[in-house]
Amino acid sequence: MRFAEQQCLELVETNFSSVFKIFKRNYHIVPLEVFGKNPYKTLISTILSARTKDEITLEASKRLFKKASTIKKLRDLKIEEIERLIYPVGFYRTKAKHLYTLSRSDLVRKILYKGPALTQANPMKLPGVGRKTANLVLNRAFGIPAIAVDTHVHRICNLLGWVKTKTPQETEKKLNKILSKKYWPEVNRLFVSIGRQYSTNKKLEEFLRKEKIL
Repeated sequence: MRFAEQQCLELVETNFSSVFKIFKRNYHIVPLEVFGKNPYKTLISTILSARTKDEITLEASKRLFKKASTIKKLRDLKIEEIERLIYPVGFYRTKAKHLYTLSRSDLVRKILYKGPALTQANPMKLPGVGRKTANLVLNRAFGIPAIAVDTHVHRICNLLGWVKTKTPQETEKKLNKILSKKYWPEVNRLFVSIGRQYSTNKKLEEFLRKEKIL
């Protein structure tokens, strides 16, 4: 490797390291992290969170988990009862159908009880589970390195100049290439926290400039 290329890589790594240190220092807990490493609660609450504010998702999840604390108990609920418990999350009727179908799936039991690493099961084959949800469950519940990219991660990475992408899917692919795996477990947690605190690009830019990382 040429000296100039080595210097460039070192500068990039220094930038990544600085950003993660600053984001950790300014971290505020994200509501859905209260469910910790519980695979069932992480999976269900993340499905409910799509197109819904975290505060609303948290309350809906708590109501649902009070009635159905396990996947087995969720299977006992009718669609109408699930709808009532999770309302007013966005697209609650569609999500209720997903949860009803998911609770009856052999695949979900394999994933929750044995883990995807042991079963080679893909969470994205579950109803209502997209890339972000699958990666978040892999990362948060099972400790498998994965980058869960939502609107916060996508917006901040573009603003920092790490990527120049139009969709979260493109951002995930790019981050997988440029970020060392040691950073992967922290991306969603830290970037979502910062994105929630600085909800407009103006506020976010002011924060990044103040911290001298933009």
